[in-house]
Amino acid sequence: MATTTQPTAGETTKQLVNYRRDGGVAVIEYYFCLHANEMLLRLEHTPKLVIAAINGHCVGGGLEIAMAADIRIARKDAGKIGLPEVNLGVLPGTGGTQRLSRLVGKSKAIELMVTGNTFSFEEAQELGIINDIYERDGFMENMMEYAKQFCPPNKAAKAVGRIKRAVQTGWEIPMESALAVERENQQILFQSEDAKEGLAAYVEKRPAVFKAK
Repeated sequence: MATTTQPTAGETTKQLVNYRRDGGVAVIEYYFCLHANEMLLRLEHTPKLVIAAINGHCVGGGLEIAMAADIRIARKDAGKIGLPEVNLGVLPGTGGTQRLSRLVGKSKAIELMVTGNTFSFEEAQELGIINDIYERDGFMENMMEYAKQFCPPNKAAKAVGRIKRAVQTGWEIPMESALAVERENQQILFQSEDAKEGLAAYVEKRPAVFKAK
């Protein structure tokens, strides 16, 4: 499970202003975006489920990180969410333009980014940016309980990971190729001990006990 911490208000902006005065901002920002892109792509393609626990404002880079997670859950009334980079004269440059459009659709994503407004977690849930909103009390404890359901012995960790990999890989390729990816992942899973346990438990009408093997 991933949590994000926002920098001190204005800290990143002040750093960029200083870089601009030094004449090095263009190069620094380009490589910063490049490395951030690589890191978040790895987060998306790791065979582990990534859950973003949003426990405060999720604006700009914080939202770009959260959108690379598989599931996003926010704490009620903990803050605002959005991509306001246009107000600084730039764009959401660490994947925001691409991931937001894939979540909410092209037209809505453009509107949200060119207005630069921040909005509530409830609005984000309606748009499909956030999966759920939890009450403030016991937020992290409830998040951990939620995450445990995807781990052994409750779920087959390999199956969870392969589902993620099939979706992530198949999302950007033609249907025929995506179905081939799905078949390959299924073939791998059928050879696992957890698949044998799951099928046996189904036949024997008992709860399966998975071991991530």
